[in-house]
This record gives sequence, structure tokens and C-alpha cells, in this order.
Amino acid sequence: MRNKNENSKIIGLAVEVRNGDFAYALRKFKKKVQEDGILQELREREAFEKPSVTRAKAKKAGISRWKKKQSKMNELPPTGNKAKR
Repeated sequence: MRNKNENSKIIGLAVEVRNGDFAYALRKFKKKVQEDGILQELREREAFEKPSVTRAKAKKAGISRWKKKQSKMNELPPTGNKAKR
């Protein structure tokens, strides 16, 4: 929490706690951390991963994204001319 009278700049991620609503501020902070990818990067740096394993994971992720996109395309209703009654 920072004092409004202070003119110092905050470096990094920061969330202002308003009206003592700490739970709301914590949710906002967690969302910012998730979007920034800080925890994911930390987990990746914990142990060395061989380049072949990194490539395999990237390929698997790409395939799963492609399959997800294909399944969503199949779920959408067809667009275009509607049947006349």
C-alpha cells in the first residue's frame, strides 16, 4: 500500500488496496502475475531442461492448440444464407 502523498514511482507489479479490501487487491495482483508469466518462468528455471524436451513440449502445445481450434470451428453454426421458408 502506498501513501497518496508520496511521489515515488513503483517498479514492477503493484496493486492499490482501496477501502481496506485486501481480498480484491490480492485477486487483482494474482491476475497480473498470471498474465505476466512470472510463476511459469520461475518453474521453468528451477531445473535444467534438455533442448529436445523443450522442443517436444512446444510441439505438443502447438498440436493441442490446433486441435482446440479445430474443435471450436466444428462447434460453430454455419454462417451465410439462411433457408427460406
